[in-house]
Amino acid sequence: QCQLSGLWRNDQDSLMEISVLKDNGDFQGQYLTRVTLSGGCAQISPLWGAQQQLGEGGWPTFAFIVRWDKFSNATTAFVGQCFVDTGGKETLTTMWLLREPVGSLEEDWKATR
Repeated sequence: QCQLSGLWRNDQDSLMEISVLKDNGDFQGQYLTRVTLSGGCAQISPLWGAQQQLGEGGWPTFAFIVRWDKFSNATTAFVGQCFVDTGGKETLTTMWLLREPVGSLEEDWKATR
């Protein structure tokens, strides 16, 4: 069974720490990104999410959001699944959408990556 709580590193060398995982699957933590929209140094931002509760032996799916409040007005939503290989290594696979604010409805097309 995969355990989401703990420290995770992605292929861009950013860190995610899930420090609170509740019995109902809700979790919170922080995200230290090395990739910033502003090109500045690494920043810590809060995250909140939920893990789907499965029966025995399942690989849980999860979703979380990160509010980049210290250096950007953007918000990112991540969805993914946790896997454990035959050697016991846990891996999270995710997809993300980043939303930046725009000044008008006509600019909406360029607001989401």
